[in-house]
Amino acid sequence: SRAVASTTGRFLFALVAPQVSCEVLELGGSRGYSTAWLAAGARILGGHVTSIEHDPRKCEAWRGNIAEAGLDAWAELVEGNAFETLASVEDVFDVVFLDAEKDDYDALFKLARRRVEPGGLIVADNVLSHVETLGAYSAARQSDPTLSSVTVSLDRGLELTVVLSGGV
Repeated sequence: SRAVASTTGRFLFALVAPQVSCEVLELGGSRGYSTAWLAAGARILGGHVTSIEHDPRKCEAWRGNIAEAGLDAWAELVEGNAFETLASVEDVFDVVFLDAEKDDYDALFKLARRRVEPGGLIVADNVLSHVETLGAYSAARQSDPTLSSVTVSLDRGLELTVVLSGGV
């Protein structure tokens, strides 16, 4: 199962809930478990979640789970490849949650960053559970002077990266 642990869900909720009109982008919506936490946080002060997922079976489960949670008004699913979708998305996001194919994290980060202004937050999951793949991802974020990044050892490990300035 790709679902985030419940403590990670509550943590995502806590990152989003205090922000007014928080616009959230989720890369790898899976069955909507993390989306539900993000949308529940966004709902409080009028925000919204855009979730991207390519697997048709997961998309079907996502729709059912978000509807059942009563969160349809605060979360939207975009079916398709994240790279293609991000190329056409014009919105600017406050929080990005990255929980996709591990080999794609670097490329997805670069694309997502173009949709995030200084002060925006990009959260990547599984950086400790998949440290052999994602250790380099965390190291690259932490050594970049245009970012402020920290690894949080919650559940499977989260890399919290704040965009400080424009960058590449």
